[in-house]
Amino acid sequence: MAQENVQQQETNSGPHITIRDAIEGGSHDRGREPHSSTASRSFSRSAGRSRSRGSSRSSRRRLPPISPLSGLPIEYRTLSIHVSESRNVDSNTPADVKVAAKDDRDYFANLAFHESDPSQVCQQLNVDPDQGLSESAAAMRLERDGENTLPRPKTNYLKKLFFYVFGGFCSVLWVGVIVFFICWKPLSNPPSATNLALAVLVLIVIAFQACFSAVQDWSTQRTMKSITDLLPSETLVVREGKPIFVPANKLVAGDIVNLKMGNRVPADIRLLNHSGDIRFDRSVLTGESEETEGTINATDPNILESRNIALMGSVVVNGTGNGVVILTGARSVMGRIAHAMSTVDEKPTLIQREIWRFVKIIVCLTVCLALLIALTWVGWLRRDHPGFLNLVAMLNNVMGTVVAFIPEGMPIAVSLTLMMVARCMKAVDVLPKGLSTVETLGCVNVICSDKTGTLTQNQMRITSLCFLDEQLSLDEITQTLESQDTTQATRKLQTVALLCNDASFDPTSLHLGLNERTVQGNATDAALLRFFAHGRTLDQLKGAHPKAFQIPFNSKNKWMLTMYRDTETGEKTRNQYQVYVKGAPDVLFPSCTNYWSSKSDSVQPLNAAARSAFKAIQDQLSNNAERVIVLCEKKITPVSQHGTNEFSDEIAREVLQGLTVIGILGILDPPRPEAKTTIAECRRAGARFFMVTGDYGLTAAAIARSLGIFSGQGRVDHIEDVRNRTMSPSIADDNTFSGQGRSLLLEGSGLSGLVKEDWDLVCEYEEIVFARTTPEQKLRIVNEFQERVNVVAVTGDGVNDAPALRAADVGVAVGSGSDVAIEAADLVLLDRFDSILEAIRLGRLVFQNLQKVIAYLLSAGSWSEIWPVILNVFLGVPLPLSSFLMIIICVFTDLFSSLSLIMEKAEFDLLSLPPRNHKRDHLITTRIYGQAYLFTGSMETCTAHAMFFLYMWRYAGIPVHELFLLFEGYSEGFHGYSQEQLTAFNNTGQCVYFVTLVFLQWGNLLAVRNRRLSIVQADPFTKQRRNPWLILSMIISLVIAIFVTEVPGLQTLFGTASVPIEFWLIPIPLALGILVMDEIRKLLVRIFPRGPIAWVAW
Repeated sequence: MAQENVQQQETNSGPHITIRDAIEGGSHDRGREPHSSTASRSFSRSAGRSRSRGSSRSSRRRLPPISPLSGLPIEYRTLSIHVSESRNVDSNTPADVKVAAKDDRDYFANLAFHESDPSQVCQQLNVDPDQGLSESAAAMRLERDGENTLPRPKTNYLKKLFFYVFGGFCSVLWVGVIVFFICWKPLSNPPSATNLALAVLVLIVIAFQACFSAVQDWSTQRTMKSITDLLPSETLVVREGKPIFVPANKLVAGDIVNLKMGNRVPADIRLLNHSGDIRFDRSVLTGESEETEGTINATDPNILESRNIALMGSVVVNGTGNGVVILTGARSVMGRIAHAMSTVDEKPTLIQREIWRFVKIIVCLTVCLALLIALTWVGWLRRDHPGFLNLVAMLNNVMGTVVAFIPEGMPIAVSLTLMMVARCMKAVDVLPKGLSTVETLGCVNVICSDKTGTLTQNQMRITSLCFLDEQLSLDEITQTLESQDTTQATRKLQTVALLCNDASFDPTSLHLGLNERTVQGNATDAALLRFFAHGRTLDQLKGAHPKAFQIPFNSKNKWMLTMYRDTETGEKTRNQYQVYVKGAPDVLFPSCTNYWSSKSDSVQPLNAAARSAFKAIQDQLSNNAERVIVLCEKKITPVSQHGTNEFSDEIAREVLQGLTVIGILGILDPPRPEAKTTIAECRRAGARFFMVTGDYGLTAAAIARSLGIFSGQGRVDHIEDVRNRTMSPSIADDNTFSGQGRSLLLEGSGLSGLVKEDWDLVCEYEEIVFARTTPEQKLRIVNEFQERVNVVAVTGDGVNDAPALRAADVGVAVGSGSDVAIEAADLVLLDRFDSILEAIRLGRLVFQNLQKVIAYLLSAGSWSEIWPVILNVFLGVPLPLSSFLMIIICVFTDLFSSLSLIMEKAEFDLLSLPPRNHKRDHLITTRIYGQAYLFTGSMETCTAHAMFFLYMWRYAGIPVHELFLLFEGYSEGFHGYSQEQLTAFNNTGQCVYFVTLVFLQWGNLLAVRNRRLSIVQADPFTKQRRNPWLILSMIISLVIAIFVTEVPGLQTLFGTASVPIEFWLIPIPLALGILVMDEIRKLLVRIFPRGPIAWVAW
């Protein structure tokens, strides 16, 4: 085996952790860092590999299946960013403080195994690299550290089941179940079948709510069961000087492990030596298939990115080597990520917080009123009216209060509302992955969008072509290429464009013209291939120049390199290679020393005049919104052997020296036709729309102007303006700053220098473009805006966007993006970008419809049910509404009607409203309580009681005034009736009250569907606001009312009775009265929009 002969001795630049610190640190549970507040650097050379998006979004209607392991790259990327920033920010932090850090970020930031010399690592781990550990030492470490196994994701199903059954309103309903059972036995003698039936009925209600909660929860769950398959079964290690196979779960820190092609790395290993060409596939962690070369020395300050660390779960795809185990099991990178993914609690969404707030308010009111009734009975009724309410009757009243105050149907209505809106989103090619995140869109006030493929079509074409001393006409250069009568400089330009290129024509489309052919590859390479393929056969060109080496483009380096044997040289220089490089001018141009002159058709030195010309061309093209690409070449004679990792490292080091500029290209990616309108509509909806791109600053600014992101033609602020304003309070307080149209252009290189005060100012700008940004900086941008109480949506499509997508309040991925981005996002746009507007509109519609549902449910299902109990307990009136009928209203008649409100269309243009302020604009407000209780609820309560008293007067001959303060007087002999007759009158009166409420809720249903518009303007029959479910729900509630009051079995069991026909007819005009009263309210609000009624209107 070939060994690396030279091992560079390094000194540690900062504090490091010993193996004991690492092992002991691993015993603590770690959570994920919620948000990063500082930028970081350092991704591996493979990080940032852009994914081709050649296929049209419109053709992709179905998402690819997402691997259960796709969550790993999200956590790995986020952890890597945090580790890098921790090393950058905390470089001057005392060692004792850093070692004491308890989260994963600082834990990995303080590990220095990769920076120490191999001999130092072995000394730390107390192991001889040639002899390995002894069996006794390995056994002791295994006992101390535990087995090398990943923590299995555990789901506490008992805990989940507990919250399904006992959470929310169910917790109070269980009290009702217990009380009803006690009232059945032993308090009732003989046992009361009615109380038993009520207990069973409430149990059914609890079961309904628990089932809906479970379905909603489990529909959004993603498990990581396959994560435990990432460990090999056996591993070749050296112990006591002998190579032996041991089970992977028996590995310990300090074991010397031999690796060869095809092996899966069993633990986190520090490489000691290798064959010179060892490479690893880290895709399970990075989400990218690009191979990573192994090295002996550190290549990055971040241990997660350094290539001398072989991480658990990665695969050896080439070469051999050995290394020492540094971290095992739960202490490894994979173990910590697996633990974080299995233990982290999901942050509740905004709608979940609102619902919990409503639950708390209702439960508190319920408990207070129930206690008041119980104390009233104990302190007054039991003493002064002993024959009125016995213990069972009092408990029934208390439970009646509980049943009345709690809208039992609301949790089911909320779940169905979210499910229906999610279905509507799918119909417009928006896939919401979690039901609760749907509503969060309505609160979004900051949208950070990437550019390529989202705001643009990702169909790039060359629009400008320049040499340093001449700008060429595209038509002329095309004719020249086809005629093959070209200068040496032009031929060189064509050769570099075609050979430094990863794109190729689809063989099935070669018979078509160049512009019609299908191209396999990214959009930039495709643009170069289409243009420069004129007059040149690509296969012949590549056949004459066999590729020797390549470094693909990535978002960190921002350049691509291809290398070919130099066929122009003789035998003496057979190790010389021709290198072609293309990439970003601001990265490559500082390394250039010469340029190809079109006028002299020769190579010339890059003097000051030529540098000025280059800068002028770059700025001119950038101001035209063109992406600028520079093509360069050089010759190189490597010292290292071709095919080894040292060879690739040498090329990467030497390439950015002595380059020759060949030409400059301007590439335009046309904006999507809907992009400008979408941006304007997002702003009309009250959301600030920012662009985050990797483009050069001037290019980004020009694109921003063309799309309307920069709305004005005035001066754009830069980082210097931000710092000047921060340092000069008088300037910062300038009133002109808060005006509309103030624009800011920030480049990634300046973000790391911004302090909190700078970010406070940045976050106040209305129009921002972040240029030349890295994935780390994108994550920081999201975190900075969130810290300032913004609700942030992020769009992205690549693996490196995953941390920002996960951190955002709403992550939005495009359907043609990577699986990792789709996994991290909350929403997926399957087709057009402007579908995000429909998603925002539907998110706001969810909130408004939920408010309508709650306003509808509270009127009859809470307010009109609690007053019969109050009149019975405090005023001695026979109970006008039984607990059974209360439950029927809440769970059946009102529920079906409320579901029809889910289908309501928007009353007005929802995108003209500002985003909901989640700190102030709650789901349940004082105005909604006023509408539901004091306005509609009071009318329904008075009307239903009037019908109850009317029945008692007409059929029992009992005047209203005699029913008040009656208490125990409603018993045998009252008005000459027996107890059975009085009970029959009361039962029928209760059913009259119930039927009246059912009809009155029809009027409420028609009224509550519009807040401002009259029913004449928005009736449920015309096309614009048609809602056929409304009429259907009314019919269903009527059928339920008939069933409950007319079925003999229910009459016997629950004490219901048939209702006289006139009491089915009288409530109909009364329901219209409810509607008319609300129409008058709406009319006054429209006429006097600043009047007192408008001020209290919901």
